Amino acid sequence: MAFLVKSLISDLERLPAIRLFGRVEGVQGLLVEAGGLSRSLSVGDRCQIVARDRRIVCEAVGFRQGRALLMPFSSLDGVGLGCRVEVVDANPVLHPHPGWLGRVINAMGEPVDGKGPLPVGDAPYLVRNKPPSAHSRQRVAGKLDLGVRAMNAFLTTCRGQRMGIFAGSGIGKSSLLSMMARHTAADVSVIGLIGERGREAREFIEDDLGEDGLARSVVVVATSDESALLRRQAAYVTMTVAEYFRDLQRDVLCLMDSVTRFAMAQREISLSVGEPPASKGYTPTVFAELPRLLERAGPGAPGQGSITGLFTVLVDGDDHNEPIADAVRGILDGHVVLDRAIAERGRYPAINMLRSVSRTMPGCNSREENDLVGRARRLLALYDDMAELIRLGAYRRGSDAAVDEAIHYYPAIEEFLAQRKDEPTDLATGYAMLAQIFGQ
Repeated sequence: MAFLVKSLISDLERLPAIRLFGRVEGVQGLLVEAGGLSRSLSVGDRCQIVARDRRIVCEAVGFRQGRALLMPFSSLDGVGLGCRVEVVDANPVLHPHPGWLGRVINAMGEPVDGKGPLPVGDAPYLVRNKPPSAHSRQRVAGKLDLGVRAMNAFLTTCRGQRMGIFAGSGIGKSSLLSMMARHTAADVSVIGLIGERGREAREFIEDDLGEDGLARSVVVVATSDESALLRRQAAYVTMTVAEYFRDLQRDVLCLMDSVTRFAMAQREISLSVGEPPASKGYTPTVFAELPRLLERAGPGAPGQGSITGLFTVLVDGDDHNEPIADAVRGILDGHVVLDRAIAERGRYPAINMLRSVSRTMPGCNSREENDLVGRARRLLALYDDMAELIRLGAYRRGSDAAVDEAIHYYPAIEEFLAQRKDEPTDLATGYAMLAQIFGQ
């Protein structure tokens, strides 16, 4: 009850002293043209259209011939010429609170889990915040235990690092994310499900994440049937919540599935406004927004925590060089490639170690750990080069000592890389298991 009263008081305090309004003068597709507001609005500001039986929240996305171009967060049913358009919020903000842990919210920062109202924090956080200054940030340092031995050993992730998980559909991205969210040593997990299938959202929360994982997580959900604005905003809200816990000196693991759906939502918005496509239908604004979103993750300033970001990229047709994958790979600090061929032979997580890299890994490992992982990688690469000859029986044992060594250790390394969802492995245990394979 106290949360509800505080929430109402907070909403009342944020009501503007005056209201500015205009009128709907045109509707075309997803866009509403509003007159009388061009001098009162800027791009990103919020409005409400007073329709027949409801109020429709919109965002200003551009201007044309003296009219404001508005895009709605929901359907335009009931909107007609002359409908009143009210300016309601110039800077959309959230008021996060530690009590948000264990909750599921939507792109507007509202609860969708049926557990009552969210507690309201004191400090406002901009939804579309700017990334921190490069010179004000600490350096990436210290390993983060993700609970997945393939990631911990071969793709060691540091606190504040940003990694991309690149995969086609149905290869196990969500399962890998759930393993890390459930088993990580990070203080808080913030999970953004962007454009997720409605059926799978609840399955991910209840089955994959589980009660223990949810208890120290905040989940932001925007399903695929929601508007492009909501899908895009869900990504911004995910980063905003992560920034709040970072400012509380927490180490945050931010998981976002997927950046590709964020880019698709931005493309849909940009094309509606009339922006010309640049590459594969994606507009220049898409490639400008990607670094603004992804750079918000990373180490904080002195006295703050860190945001370790793991962002999935849904590669179109398993083409890892498609525009979004290529752009994201150039922004992040490493990439994890999930391979359909590995998944089809039943090894999960289906990480292709030879195509994956963590750019900060050599610096955060000891020399002995780097030597151990380097040896395992060389054996995997050698076996991969000779795999066709080995399967055909054209290679004779004894012809090459290095190939014989790769054939000997390959099954044990593959078994090491395979892991069940309910089987956590910490950093030290992972390296010990790998050393045991080589008798060290």
